[in-house]
Amino acid sequence: LFLAVCAVGIGGTFQYGYNVSIINAPTQHVHKFLNETWASRYHKELNPDLLTFLWSVIASIFSLGGLCGALMGGSMAIRLGRKGALLVNNIIAILASILMGLSYPTGLFELLIAGRFLIGINSGIGFCVQPLYIGEIAPKHLRGGLAMGTSIFLTGGILTGQIIGLRELLGGEKYWPLLLSSSCFPALAQLLFLPWFPESPRYLLIDKGDELSCAKALKRFHGSSEYRREMEDIQRESSALGGEKPKKPWQLFTDRGVRWQLITVIVMTVGQQLSGINAIYFYATYIFEAAGISAEKIPYVTLGTGACECLTALSCGLLIDYVGRRYLIIGGYLLMILWCTVLTFSLTYQDLYSWVPYVSMMSIFAFILSFGLGPGGITNTLIAELFVQSSRPAAYMIGGTLSWVSFFTIGMLFPFIVNGLKQYCFLVFLLECSFVAAFIFLVIPETKNKSFLEIKKEFHRLNFGRNA
Repeated sequence: LFLAVCAVGIGGTFQYGYNVSIINAPTQHVHKFLNETWASRYHKELNPDLLTFLWSVIASIFSLGGLCGALMGGSMAIRLGRKGALLVNNIIAILASILMGLSYPTGLFELLIAGRFLIGINSGIGFCVQPLYIGEIAPKHLRGGLAMGTSIFLTGGILTGQIIGLRELLGGEKYWPLLLSSSCFPALAQLLFLPWFPESPRYLLIDKGDELSCAKALKRFHGSSEYRREMEDIQRESSALGGEKPKKPWQLFTDRGVRWQLITVIVMTVGQQLSGINAIYFYATYIFEAAGISAEKIPYVTLGTGACECLTALSCGLLIDYVGRRYLIIGGYLLMILWCTVLTFSLTYQDLYSWVPYVSMMSIFAFILSFGLGPGGITNTLIAELFVQSSRPAAYMIGGTLSWVSFFTIGMLFPFIVNGLKQYCFLVFLLECSFVAAFIFLVIPETKNKSFLEIKKEFHRLNFGRNA
């Protein structure tokens, strides 16, 4: 099970985190490449506004690709299987790496845009299919910890991208094309290791009706003495579904039986993106400078934020099956509310006392730790647990689409929010975190150690009223 999570993660959410992270390091080098390419092609200098536009397209088209990938991911998981979809997805990553690697020697910045779009598609598919596979291979008493592999590999990708992007490694002027095309290595690693592991047992039995292959897969994952209990659980779910085919995303919106599960996905997914984590990273450089850290050393301090996220994802993975989902995610949001308050005060009085910038700096790391302990790690885990087999791929398509749309929207609007409200933008995020924490407390039941059918029954009264 552990090795399967690693094989799935390296080409799944690791790619998402890695490709979000590496684009920051070569910013100045790509600007220079765009200027030189434009001058050699059109024999005139590139207009500064057009340069900003081209760079914005290169950076943000990744989100558009991610949205397309999220819309494709569920359908691929149904047609090709969870494992099959992930293997095919690596072809997209390799093609993207080739295009980005060729952009500099050919002098075609259009290849860079196409490559970023394709690697976005790859990340969107991986973000959708990886939690599906992990959630379906895990026994219920380990499901939370294994599902945290999604968050662990995502934060591991961010941290790896930050390290590889240092100017001493691939962040220098000579090596930036190699940095952007290095996404092929996780893809090749997954193509090498994932074929050794079975397809999702739930997919094999419920979607394909292949009981023999399901039993073989369960023996591989759970051992020949322990697999029967999980087999019975899958058979019960299969009988309850009665041969129901996988649903389309739009069918979930008209299905009263999943109404509150769907509302939960919408609130938690959008809430995660709008929680203020983007504001923290936006303010990080300014706060580090105010604390007296030189501009040359800030990339190394930023590594600390990546390490914080990675550390909390690992901690959450160890705690989730003992503490439960509700306590961790509500506790994470409550801590984020606290640090939003502290940051608002410390940024307001930044210049009054010499020690205040250090309070701001401490608050940044504390906020990131709180985010990773709750919303950052558990949101994706819960989506897998709230739905039965026929609805799960569609739910991930909806959740993934909302996540990418929110990611893109906050990226476009966020600078205007910060410029307009300054440090008081954290009061907006404080209110948003309060709303999501209250919603989770009032609506979402604890899912620890429960089967998917048991969780469905928990929501039955909410969906159909008290007399159901």
